[in-house]
Amino acid sequence: MSTINHILRIDASARKTGSVTRSLADETIDRLAELSAVNITSRDVASGLPFVNEDWVTANFTPIDERTDTHKATLGLSDSLVAELKSADTIIISSPIYNFGIPATLKAWVDMICRAGLTFHYTENGPVGLLEGKRAIILIASGGTPVGSPIDFATPYLKQAMAFVGITDVTFIAADALGKNADEKRATASSRIQALSA
Repeated sequence: MSTINHILRIDASARKTGSVTRSLADETIDRLAELSAVNITSRDVASGLPFVNEDWVTANFTPIDERTDTHKATLGLSDSLVAELKSADTIIISSPIYNFGIPATLKAWVDMICRAGLTFHYTENGPVGLLEGKRAIILIASGGTPVGSPIDFATPYLKQAMAFVGITDVTFIAADALGKNADEKRATASSRIQALSA
């Protein structure tokens, strides 16, 4: 266990206790810790993140060498979130599906880390992600929305968001539509976690 796996854990469930996705994230970290030494940074976005507003957009589109102290302060949290993402080898995102999509706080995190020049850049062929070589494990739970169904707007969005910043090694593990056969689906998710490799 000489290699250290730097893990960034993102939790989005509004539930602090009894959360299926938080429990799956715990299991995933335990599994990865069996495979190599780990260093974990945790970010609980359920506590709230600011939404992109006019001040943020203005600061973000101001050239770096022209940014005022106010601009820098406005982008400070976003800069920290990007730094966390850049330093990670593995990104674990645990998220419920709320009303067919991801929680608003997780969308706010995505908006804060999609930064031109930092996590992607523009080319003549379109945007290209800059965070290649990382791995994402995304843990999803839902009460009634089947993952991969026409009403699942959460997993395609997260897959695209990861790819946009260059992370294409993405594994989804779901305990979905738990309104029926919940114990069986939860056990299946746990078995998939135990099958994860380094």
